[in-house]
Amino acid sequence: MLFNSYEFIFIFLPITLIGFFGLVKFRLKTAALVWLTLSSMAFYAYWSIAYLPLMLISVAGNYYFGDSINRTEPGTRQAKLLLWLGIAFNLGILGYYKYANFFIDSLNQAFQLHWSIPEILLPLGISFYSFTQIAYLVDAYRGELKGTNYDFGSYLLFVIFFPQLIAGPILRHNDLIPELHKTRNFIFSHKNVAIGLTFFILGLAKKVLIADTLSPWVATVFDNAGVVTFLEAWVGALSYTFQLYFDFSGYCDMAIGLGLLFNLPIPINFDSPYKATSITDFWRRWHITLSSFLRDYLYIPLGGNRRGELRRYFNLLVTMLLGGLWHGAGWTYIIWGGMHGLFLVINHGWRRLGRKLPLPLAWVITFGAVLTSWVIFRAATLHEGIEILQAMVGMKGIALPDEYQSALPWLSKMGVQFKDLSQFAYLPQSYRQSFTFLGILLIGVVFLPNTQQIAKQFKPTLGWAVFLGGLAISCLLSLNRISEFLYFQF
Repeated sequence: MLFNSYEFIFIFLPITLIGFFGLVKFRLKTAALVWLTLSSMAFYAYWSIAYLPLMLISVAGNYYFGDSINRTEPGTRQAKLLLWLGIAFNLGILGYYKYANFFIDSLNQAFQLHWSIPEILLPLGISFYSFTQIAYLVDAYRGELKGTNYDFGSYLLFVIFFPQLIAGPILRHNDLIPELHKTRNFIFSHKNVAIGLTFFILGLAKKVLIADTLSPWVATVFDNAGVVTFLEAWVGALSYTFQLYFDFSGYCDMAIGLGLLFNLPIPINFDSPYKATSITDFWRRWHITLSSFLRDYLYIPLGGNRRGELRRYFNLLVTMLLGGLWHGAGWTYIIWGGMHGLFLVINHGWRRLGRKLPLPLAWVITFGAVLTSWVIFRAATLHEGIEILQAMVGMKGIALPDEYQSALPWLSKMGVQFKDLSQFAYLPQSYRQSFTFLGILLIGVVFLPNTQQIAKQFKPTLGWAVFLGGLAISCLLSLNRISEFLYFQF
């Protein structure tokens, strides 16, 4: 079930809210939590009930390992054995369902083999709930669960709470479980509902009105990677850069809003990453909980920056390569991760020199690096990604609108052609429409406040009501073109 669907907005969400606060009204707190748990199961089962047992097996297994680790002394051989068994349990499930076909295909291509296994459908949200539970096991091993005494019901709801189940954020146990039993969270809050709806509507608008508008532009360019022109390649690259931004940030906003409706906090996972002036800054802003997971549970255990600069750079590369692999079973994702690992190495190396770039130049370099990597990330194959990048840098020729020939005649001597580009060959809109819209989006993501900043200024006034109501109506009228969130595939 999608957040951006009539079924969710008009059926599932109202019924879940009424049931939860109806039970709370009669002081049936445990029943209310059970209701929220069952609702989350129904939310997941709506997509595919066949994979609901797999998720419940994963939850039960991890609760057993976590509880067993918590009962042992931190750092002992028994605790370490249980930790590794628990991690192997998670990686085994994740590896089979997400990576088995990829590894078999890679081996077949590398060694001319003919191995085959049945096509495996990727269970929705498996990457997120697997990493959430690996973090839980490591925290248990570190002794962070001592004195908590989490019951299975609380742990189950922590993992499968529907706002964050499908595409994150990757929660830590202390983000949610303690909140489930705070008395104040069982009191209906008009303020939380108002702020929650603000987050939800703004997130829905990002997804429906912006990301989904860009979707056909992206598909057209990347489906014709070998033949698109200079300007078309730039439209495709920029469109995907903004589509992914508004799609993912929209989901994150909606998740926060839905959590607030139930008085439950969902961590901020997105903080204007295209305002970043370095790759390090970018990863502090983009998919914040994944960045934190990779830092705390992979980069630091590998040694972090404690064993010299060369080892630090190696750890960064390994961490980002695995971060790329987490996103998908494909070489383009791995290469994308390697690119960001290399960017981080360069970033840290530059910082050691003690020199600072002017902020505008630092932003241009950072945004350019991110945009370039997104082309590889989105491309179906590495070859197609390189084709688009070649078109973007003019290796396949540069053609500009003929109306600029009189103003820029000297470009003709450099091999630039001037043509009638009132209509692109592979895009339905003109270059003016494309770059005007993309330019507006660029200004918005760089200079406008993000959703959490807007929410801080929220006041229950008539102006806010009219603005949000108009935005909500516009979104609802556009739900006839329902599409999945991009991060569902990861």
